[in-house]
Amino acid sequence: MPDKYSVILPTYNEKKNLPILVYLLSKSFEAANIDWEVIIVDDNSPDGTQLIAAKLVDLFGKNHIQLRPRPGKLGLGTAYVHGLQFVTGNFVIIMDADFSHHPEAIPEFIQKQKEDDFDIVTGTRYAGDGGVYGWDLKRKLVSRGANFLADFFLRPRISDLTGSFRLYKKDVLEKVIQETKSKGYVFQMEMIVRARTLGYNIAEVPISFVDRLYGDSKLGGSEIVGYLKGVWALFTDV
Repeated sequence: MPDKYSVILPTYNEKKNLPILVYLLSKSFEAANIDWEVIIVDDNSPDGTQLIAAKLVDLFGKNHIQLRPRPGKLGLGTAYVHGLQFVTGNFVIIMDADFSHHPEAIPEFIQKQKEDDFDIVTGTRYAGDGGVYGWDLKRKLVSRGANFLADFFLRPRISDLTGSFRLYKKDVLEKVIQETKSKGYVFQMEMIVRARTLGYNIAEVPISFVDRLYGDSKLGGSEIVGYLKGVWALFTDV
């Protein structure tokens, strides 16, 4: 059977970004003649994100858009676990719904995966011609510092551990999620570390990361502290 690609899209207050993102996802997949679906996992957004998502289901059809809401904010990691239950593709793409990740990179992810049957392809802002746009110096230093600490302690051989734009084989993602213990923003880092310990092959594709178009960033001081604790927990556990 031909490959099918499922995008798990966690959302919270993304009603302005969601229609643009879904349109560009459909455009990228259709232009490359790729079978696709998007699973929208909304955490009861008060801004009406679910109403927009429901209209997108009507517009693109249930074979392309699934709305799988949850009763509240339950964490990024559990959003992937929830969305994975409804995936019908054999490959899964995870990305941010705030338009930080452009769908035009997805065909390159797919091409890279096919080059050597990689288990995971992850986007990197810190290798090749990848980059970050729209962040101030403080935010860039925080991200660089987080990746430096993780690389120093965990040796994952990946240039961008905190990135969240990735392609997984479905069965690989299921196994990695089973092994991953953390919640929130540490989840992305731990998944790559666990994947390495499980012996999966990982490739990187340079991407351009652009700060969100609409809405507020969800990264705060508590997430930074949680990340540091997560690095230490992995260092002592893996």
